[in-house]
Amino acid sequence: MNTIRSPQPPPSLTRSVEDYLKSVFHLTSQGGFATTSDIAEMLDVAPPSVSGMMKRLSETGLIEHVPYRGVQLTPQGRRAALQMIRRHRILESYLTSKLGYDWGDVHVEAERLEHAVSEKLIERMADALGEPRYDPHGAPIPTAAGEIEEAELVPLAESVVGGSVVLQEVGDEHPARLHYLAEQGLTPGVRLTVIDRQPFNGPTIVRLGDGTTRVVGQELALLLFCRPSDGE
Repeated sequence: MNTIRSPQPPPSLTRSVEDYLKSVFHLTSQGGFATTSDIAEMLDVAPPSVSGMMKRLSETGLIEHVPYRGVQLTPQGRRAALQMIRRHRILESYLTSKLGYDWGDVHVEAERLEHAVSEKLIERMADALGEPRYDPHGAPIPTAAGEIEEAELVPLAESVVGGSVVLQEVGDEHPARLHYLAEQGLTPGVRLTVIDRQPFNGPTIVRLGDGTTRVVGQELALLLFCRPSDGE
């Protein structure tokens, strides 16, 4: 696992700019570029609005635009995005751990709060939680210094049949799906054995540690990110 250091604090930004920077970060987290259409779909806005914002962000040095490929964050833009992601994931962790929120409901609440809370409050929450490394969905929480853990994870839909994996992160923000996954025992940290996978984008069949089996459809299996089991 590697960490990326971003020591300088980002400037004060508008809510809209923060949302755009977060979306570019998520779309480029595995490398590559974020396209206008991808950003528009993620934020549910019109492509012309994205184009205008990308021009502004490029002029302020927060993104870099490469013709015919898309955009990437500059170091300054990355720092700002990581700050927002830290706020969001600390809020999610605090809401579930200290206030009893269900993991399926915290995303929307954190989205409402992340633009309003101060850095002082976020750091007090982080301290009260013992500086957690992961949010309730298994996603890594950036440190206050701007470091984030980068692990090579594989969707359950692409995991090797016959192999054992640990479910590390659930990449879904849909409350009903998260509630369903919790009911099925498919939460971060659970160990799974991949028993079978049906052809033509069919479901993946897994066995949990207690011996029960689950049939996970292709759509959900693409949202469950796993790492190889250490055999523990």
